[in-house]
Amino acid sequence: MERQRYLVALGSNVRHARHGLPRAVLVAAVAALDAAGLAVLATAPVLASAPLGPSRRLYANGAVVVETPLAPRALLALLQAIEHDFGRVRRGRRWGARTLDLDLVLWSGGAWSDAALTIPHPAFRERAFVLGPAARIARDWRDPLTGLTLGQLRARLTRTTRAPSAARRRAR
Repeated sequence: MERQRYLVALGSNVRHARHGLPRAVLVAAVAALDAAGLAVLATAPVLASAPLGPSRRLYANGAVVVETPLAPRALLALLQAIEHDFGRVRRGRRWGARTLDLDLVLWSGGAWSDAALTIPHPAFRERAFVLGPAARIARDWRDPLTGLTLGQLRARLTRTTRAPSAARRRAR
């Protein structure tokens, strides 16, 4: 099979007994991706972000671009095995604390879906903690559903309220 490229988002908000704090967990996770045979083409700087849902611990978030001959479903299985090796236990509860979270965000093959996986990741466009690191390493990668680049999506998400336009100022 021809080699495919994927954008994978990484997250952690629980200390690991061997690797340490969440930032170090992400560094170790990138090494685990490489050791599993994925060609790590780019790694984003790690950033801290507020948690979603009930967790109160700050997250360390990052992203990588990897290349592999694996199809999306096979890569998902590999990522879940790495999460398991890092102590992640899936209990069906969303947004809880976790040692390691590896999410498939984009694929060079475009859009893809089955019962267990949807690419592009359904919520990535609304998540600054995904788009921030992703845009640092794959700014020009296009979302196959919107046609927008990661840089454009990030700019839309992080746009601040601008000063009133001249027309609105004159109307006052």
